[in-house]
Amino acid sequence: MTEEEGTATMQGIDEAQLVQIVAGATDQQLEELMASEARRDILADIFRRMADHVDGDRARDVNAVLHWKIYDNPEGGYDHFEVVLEGGTCLVSETPSREPSITLKLKPADFLKLVSGTASGPTMFMTGKLKLEGDVMLASRLTSMFRIPKAA
Repeated sequence: MTEEEGTATMQGIDEAQLVQIVAGATDQQLEELMASEARRDILADIFRRMADHVDGDRARDVNAVLHWKIYDNPEGGYDHFEVVLEGGTCLVSETPSREPSITLKLKPADFLKLVSGTASGPTMFMTGKLKLEGDVMLASRLTSMFRIPKAA
C-alpha cells in the first residue's frame, strides 16, 4: 500500500476505509465496537494520527491544549487524551498534564463520527452530543486545522 492510498491502521484498515465504515455503521454498531476490546487500540490509533493530519500552515499561529473525554469506557469512566497544538505541530498524550484551553466530551460513537468527518461538530454541539468547556471559538476552528480523511 502506498502513502497516497492511506497508511494501514487497526488490523489493516486504512484511514479512508475507517471513514467509510463509520459512515455506513449504525450508532448501535459503533457503540458495540467501542465497547469491545478494540476500543483502546482504535482510540490510540486515531489520536496518534492527529499529528500526521494537522495542517501546519493553518495551525501555525495556534497555541492550545485540547482535552478529549470519550465516555462509556467498558472499565468505567472515560478515556482522556491531551492534544497540544503549538506552532503548527501537534503532540498527543494519553496522560493529560496541562491546563486545557478546551475540553471536548462525547460518547464513543459520536467521537468516531466527529473525527471521521461524518458528523458536523457544530450540529453535534447544538444537539447536545458534543459538550464543550472552555474556548468555544477555538472549538469552532478545530476541523480547519486538520486534514480529515475522506471515504474512498
